[in-house]
Order: sequence, then C-alpha cells, then structure tokens
Amino acid sequence: MLGCYTVLTMPDDPIDPTPLGDRARENLSFIRNTMERATAFTGVPGWGGVWMGSTALVAAGIAAETTSRRAWLSVWLAEGVLAFLIGAWSLGRKSRRLQGSVFARPARQFLLGFAPPVLVGAFLTAALWSNGSPALLPGTWLLLYGAGVVTGGAYSVRAVPLMGLVLIGVGAVTLFWPAWGNFGMATGFGVVQIGFGAYIARRHGG
Repeated sequence: MLGCYTVLTMPDDPIDPTPLGDRARENLSFIRNTMERATAFTGVPGWGGVWMGSTALVAAGIAAETTSRRAWLSVWLAEGVLAFLIGAWSLGRKSRRLQGSVFARPARQFLLGFAPPVLVGAFLTAALWSNGSPALLPGTWLLLYGAGVVTGGAYSVRAVPLMGLVLIGVGAVTLFWPAWGNFGMATGFGVVQIGFGAYIARRHGG
C-alpha cells in the first residue's frame, strides 16, 4: 500500500508594486543621505575667511581712528554685515560646487550649529550697549563667534573647530583686558581668520 504524501508548496513572493525607477531613486537617496552623514562638511569657505579677515583688518584700522564709542560701534557693525554677506556668498558658492546644494545635510548641520551663538551675540550687543558696558563687546563678540565656529565645525574638517577654539582664547583675553578691545578684534576676526582661511583653502578645495 502506497503511503500518502502531502505536497507543500511555498507561496510566491509578493510582487513589489513600486515601479523600478522609483525604487532606484529611493536607493540613490538613501545612499546619498548616508554618505552626507558620514562625510565631514568641507564647504566652509577658506577664501571667504581670508576676505572676511582682510575686511576686519581694514575695519580695525578705521575703528582705531574714531573719536566716539558710537562711531566705533558703527564701524564694527558695518563690518559685521559685510562679513556676513561675504561668508554667505562664499559658503553657498563652495557648497554648491562640492555638495551640489547649499541646503545639503552637512551645510544645514553647520548652519544650525553656528547660528545660535551668533543670535545670542546680537542680543548681548544690545544689552551691553544699553547698560553702558561697550568695553565688553569685543570679548563677547569673539567668544560667541568662536563658540559658533566650534559648534558648527563639529560637522566639518578639524581646522574649523580648532579655529573656533583659538577665537575663544583671543576672546577670553580681550574680555578680561578690554583696553585691548580693538587689537583683539583685529587679531581674532582679522589675523586668525586669514591664517585658518588660507589653510582651509589650500587643503580643502577653496
């Protein structure tokens, strides 16, 4: 007598209804995002830092010749606006060349890390000026700008957070010796940015 055998059949794999082109785009997007998260942001503009440092040295020379605190503040606020425009333009230009877009994940991470200390600096500028403590502005600006470079530079190449630490050091000295205010500004915003900017430009593509 022949035994009875039960034939087991495996169900066919379900057919993925997603079109092949959409799946390919999803895979490419996943690969791109993974590479962005794993790659240091090299879009920090070296030559932009050189230009910003150069205009800071000019501003320091002009500010040293002013005869009132208000005129001194006006010179440095104008320099701040000019430096922001130079930095934004050069950052966008380099990011588009290296990452394809200024809104790529590494660039967004850098900007999100950099922006809060700078915003705090704007509020402290108004508070210190209105409370009659303008001598503390140079050290405060250098400290907060350096902090922004460090936090934003956490997603960048090593030279960027190192530059931020040097700026913090210059800011600390300037804060406790406010008579060196204009010299500290020239050193931090001028010499330090030019030196590190030239290094970044040579080593990391402009």
